[in-house]
Amino acid sequence: MRRLEVPLSIKRDRLHTTIQIAMGWTDSHLYEFRFAGGAAFGVPDPDYISNTSDARKATLGAALEDCGARSLHYVYDFGDYWDHIVSVERIETGESGFPYPSLLAATGQCPTEDVGGPTGYLQYLEALADPEHPEHEDLLGWGPADFDPNEVNDADIAIRLPRTSTVAINRLEHRKLSSPCSE
Repeated sequence: MRRLEVPLSIKRDRLHTTIQIAMGWTDSHLYEFRFAGGAAFGVPDPDYISNTSDARKATLGAALEDCGARSLHYVYDFGDYWDHIVSVERIETGESGFPYPSLLAATGQCPTEDVGGPTGYLQYLEALADPEHPEHEDLLGWGPADFDPNEVNDADIAIRLPRTSTVAINRLEHRKLSSPCSE
């Protein structure tokens, strides 16, 4: 689980970058934000015909207002299909000079890239935990040597998040969001 504080003025592609940093992923795959009613925002792929609107062209606030939503789906890596529910917890006035986006809370280490989605991640954890598992040795090199699913490097996330911001936030409204590691 990750809880983030972001300004309403954040572009949806920047929100994607923020989630990538919070999750510890490397932005190696396509993504989409999906709203109730079918609206989808991502980076349109010229080789793929879809109804995806360009996430680089509008803000989170505009999308939430246009769709009338209090939550949305963030889908990352269409092969592994990580589907996160991003929920609006509350709207408040931002603090002048505060470095948004910011990490409010984090629980657990999120999966490494290309582990095979939620099912593959569970299999990965089972194999790592059992030295007798037939794939244990092979999977030791898949992720970090010291991988612990119960630990999170929240200090690193907190340092990296404000670097995604390109504008100073001056008393802007922002939304507090939460996203579980997987659904």
